[in-house]
Amino acid sequence: MRARRKKNLESRFEQAGDVILARVSSAVMAKPESEREMFIDTAKAFGRDLPLELEIGCGKGAFIAAMAKNNAGKNYVGVELNANVLISAAELIKSENIKNVKFINGSATLLPYLLKDNSVGNIYLNFSCPYPKKTYANHRLTYPAFLEIYKKLLVKGGKIYQKTDNVDFFKYSLESFKKCGYNIEYETFDLYASDSLAGNVKTEYEEKFTAMGKKICKLIACAKE
Repeated sequence: MRARRKKNLESRFEQAGDVILARVSSAVMAKPESEREMFIDTAKAFGRDLPLELEIGCGKGAFIAAMAKNNAGKNYVGVELNANVLISAAELIKSENIKNVKFINGSATLLPYLLKDNSVGNIYLNFSCPYPKKTYANHRLTYPAFLEIYKKLLVKGGKIYQKTDNVDFFKYSLESFKKCGYNIEYETFDLYASDSLAGNVKTEYEEKFTAMGKKICKLIACAKE
């Protein structure tokens, strides 16, 4: 069942317009390749030319807001397909007057037509939908087709940070990264039992799952040079 559009959604997006880089329908993929390019001038949008930090599936924005506050010298872009969810993130950033965060409303499949190659410093995949049925594996954000997109977007030495509570999805992701030529620099099936919590920023789901006693899996991957 499809979620209802939030009340006054379009007017709310208009009010949050200065933190929205793009709203792009997946119908773009039906166009000829030459007509899909809609590259965003991120240096102009942010007023400074720095590699981006990208969160794909940014939800309501708690993680990206905290990261931006902690790292004022970086630019952050949150990507979220669900407009009903993204508007909450956009309004959070506006209400807290955070200047180094902007958003893309659209599918991650469109990123190669919106962001230039070698323009992203790090990518964060936080509690992405695991799509447990094998028939939906190509929707997983660590499916090989997505990993190849990330590889092109990342600068040399750029990393992907993934967190999830789903062990099967985590195991799948580990194998997927390895098959696609990434080095796994760090992995744990129980983040809160490890010694790597320094600087950890919790997401909304992470707060919920840790309160329930669930273990959090985390990996850091870097494309082989």
